[in-house]
Amino acid sequence: MQAAEQANAIRDQLPKEGLFAGHEWRLPLEAFPLEKKFSRTLNQLGRVLHQFYRAADLLYRHSVAGKQPSWVAEWLERGKPANVIQRQRDEAFKTDLPRVIRPDILLTENGWHITELDSVPGGIGLTGWMNATYPNALGGSNGMTEGFAGIFQKNGSVHLMVSEESATYRPEMEWLANHLGPRFSVCEPDEAHLADGDSAYRFFELFDLPNIPHAEALLDRAATGAIQLTAPPKTHLEEKMLFALFWNRNLREFWQRELGGKFMRLLENVIPQTWLIDPAPIPPHAAIPCLELTDWRQLSELSQKQRHLILKLSGFNERAWGARSVRLGADLPLNEWAAGVQEAIDHFETSPWILQRYEKPRTVQHEWFDFERNERTPMKGRARLCPYYFVQSENEVNLGGILATICPADKKIIHGMKDAILAPCGIAEED
Repeated sequence: MQAAEQANAIRDQLPKEGLFAGHEWRLPLEAFPLEKKFSRTLNQLGRVLHQFYRAADLLYRHSVAGKQPSWVAEWLERGKPANVIQRQRDEAFKTDLPRVIRPDILLTENGWHITELDSVPGGIGLTGWMNATYPNALGGSNGMTEGFAGIFQKNGSVHLMVSEESATYRPEMEWLANHLGPRFSVCEPDEAHLADGDSAYRFFELFDLPNIPHAEALLDRAATGAIQLTAPPKTHLEEKMLFALFWNRNLREFWQRELGGKFMRLLENVIPQTWLIDPAPIPPHAAIPCLELTDWRQLSELSQKQRHLILKLSGFNERAWGARSVRLGADLPLNEWAAGVQEAIDHFETSPWILQRYEKPRTVQHEWFDFERNERTPMKGRARLCPYYFVQSENEVNLGGILATICPADKKIIHGMKDAILAPCGIAEED
């Protein structure tokens, strides 16, 4: 098949309503290739991340109960209203964990690294469409749709609840529901849609609860067990500061015990060093580990060469997703970096920020089809991989598919943009 014919065949399979409202991307002709060994590692990573979530949830609950340091819960509850804290402490959700796990993985000059985790991610329908459209995609043609369907109980209807704040992703959720059949539907977050025994997929952030009129009633019904709700209303599992807790030396024994040696070593290799910007004074003879700073204000004085660091909001904020708050120190003039540091210090009580070691993404090459020129076009870029894992049961976590976002090489922050290539991932023919 000629390239133009192939490209048009792919484009013709896009749903008329699109997949992302108001967003475009560069359409590839083939899947983004991954080495076989790396693809095997990613296939097994879901079990590791599920165990990480289980350990993080236990750490929070033990902190609330006084079995772990109290500052853990204080950090994770910082800036959250009382009703949200009450929800995440609710015994009704005690054993509930996210059933969708999506890490953001950067392919860097120094290996691959997980920069953050998302348990309420966009891209499920998009990646499902890509897997169904492109041959040889990891996870298989139905991996995403079957994986997503498998996280719900087998009886009752399934309601995909999309808030106004998440409306960008409504078209892909419509595609997903249509593909899965009449048992699935897309609706506003409202418990009136649900009969006892139904399931609801929470595609809205918990910071958005004041803007969702019927959200509290929905959470009440989930707490009684009348309906199944995923993801559970646990904001502590949606905080980027979990990585700072992972690297905190005071908690090392806890993580080793709960993760086990093998999982612990893997995560130490792929989670960048992360710190929470907590401006509380430290003793004059002490320093922030691995930074050798005695006060967070000193962070703003680092030279550009010393600022291979990322600042970003931890969570529970409308700017905490989609790279809206991300600030790369090495890419900013000193005054802008200093302003970002000061903002992080000033807002600790209401919206905590984290600092993370920055690993420069390596360059990759992939082709897209330029419909204006009617030709294949190679592009050098930097890639972010988003594997989607679906928790079917306590011991079964399946990889549904992997979405690659390849941005032009001159872009420092990788995220969805109209000049990025979005592609499913496949296995390279030769390593």
